[in-house]
Amino acid sequence: MKKLNTQSPDFQAELKALLAFETAQNPEIDRIVADICADVQKRGDAALIEYTNRFDGTSAQTITDLILTQDDLQAAFERLQSEIQTALKTAAARVESYHQRQKMESWTYEDEDGTLLGQQITPLDRVGIYVPGGKAAYPSSVIMNAMPAHVAGVKEIIMVVPTPKGERNDIVLAAAFVAGVTKVFTVGGAQAVAALAYGTESVPQVDKITGPGNAFVAAAKRRVFGVVGIDMVAGPSEILVIADGTTPADWVAMDLFSQAEHDEIAQAILIGTSQPYLDEVQAAMTRLIETMSRRGIIEASLGNRGAVILAKDLNEACEIANYISPEHLELSVENPQEWAKKIRHAGAIFMGRYTSESLGDYCAGPNHVLPTSRTARFSSPLGTYDFQKRSSLIQVSEQGAQKLGKIASVLAHGESLTAHARAAEFRLKD
Repeated sequence: MKKLNTQSPDFQAELKALLAFETAQNPEIDRIVADICADVQKRGDAALIEYTNRFDGTSAQTITDLILTQDDLQAAFERLQSEIQTALKTAAARVESYHQRQKMESWTYEDEDGTLLGQQITPLDRVGIYVPGGKAAYPSSVIMNAMPAHVAGVKEIIMVVPTPKGERNDIVLAAAFVAGVTKVFTVGGAQAVAALAYGTESVPQVDKITGPGNAFVAAAKRRVFGVVGIDMVAGPSEILVIADGTTPADWVAMDLFSQAEHDEIAQAILIGTSQPYLDEVQAAMTRLIETMSRRGIIEASLGNRGAVILAKDLNEACEIANYISPEHLELSVENPQEWAKKIRHAGAIFMGRYTSESLGDYCAGPNHVLPTSRTARFSSPLGTYDFQKRSSLIQVSEQGAQKLGKIASVLAHGESLTAHARAAEFRLKD
């Protein structure tokens, strides 16, 4: 891992270089994705079957071979051991409880002349959730994407998940059953995104697509945005740990590993205020790496983008964290709630030495779909509000029309929009 010191004259340049990640679109990927999306839009199910057989190594003859119903999802759930069933249900219940508190409600008020103003909240009709199914299975992604939609009142939740070589993962399908998914299509990649966005003979067009995927999925989500809504275009996973030296070094080392094992381009950064403690954590990492099943990925991740930063104090550490704007921020310090008040930019803040980031990934309650690549400066975690819409309510009284009509008339004439002005003037008594 790279070693940085805030007292170095080159620190800012070194930090900027550390965080640099090429997010520009790949022209070749964009070209392939554009062709796939156009083909699915034109040929529908036939194109979807063809691409699924080609890219996932399946042998589907009809679209029916790629559809799973509620009965299929329930059967997958019932095949699981009771311990896994309980874990899924408990995690889903905690996520549901948290997201219930995010639910927006409609409101109205009347001003002094009797004009009613307000906001009406309604759920989206139908959403699509993309669940990765390549290198690993992610039942947690199913729960985190589907449960907020379910809480929001979305009537139809359509899930797409690739099944390489036709292998279906029972835990993923069981999670869909627990989280209230309506129907599953065993398709992935850009073709799945296109099918959700444009609709086919069998795949219903959705209003919004959420969930992570590879570079082709990300490019497809960019392309269809505007036809449908999307949650975000996520980059590699990230973790930033601020440690004051009171947390066992092994714990911090494993927390860094927990994100590094996602991908060779994931990022894990540790900020501490004591060089001996930072050395202790690095020694623990050297020792513990021997026990990791994904050792190669972890080593590549830490070597490519990992870092240890020595800060002069926790105040400075928090300012660095605000600049980094991490997806996951662990405050492994004494009095974490006080230090959290200094954090302005982070996807999720994990407070205290007992709060490992992995608990947030699976079962704490808040959503694990978080802004990456410094986008926490202006973005928020996925939530119930992402599956609700706001409509403005305006009911002008006769008295209100006399006052507002004159104002509107003046402004409309100022913009040379005569019809706008006359529409307001017609309702004036004098």
